[in-house]
Amino acid sequence: MSAPRKSEAWSGIGTGWAITSTLVGGMVTLGGLGYLLDVVLSTGTVFTAIGFVLGAASGIYIVYLRYGRGGE
Repeated sequence: MSAPRKSEAWSGIGTGWAITSTLVGGMVTLGGLGYLLDVVLSTGTVFTAIGFVLGAASGIYIVYLRYGRGGE
């Protein structure tokens, strides 16, 4: 059995960073929109919390659609 080539050995790291950035990006985007709603409506941190939860859920869903569906 031969050793994996350098490009094959590092290919998983790129996928990991793509998944991480998708999850963090969803939380930051929807959390930021929730924060803006909180500032405009003066509601404390209600929409910020909702935005972070929805951002995490949408990030997980996008990662599932992109990487987790299995044999296509």
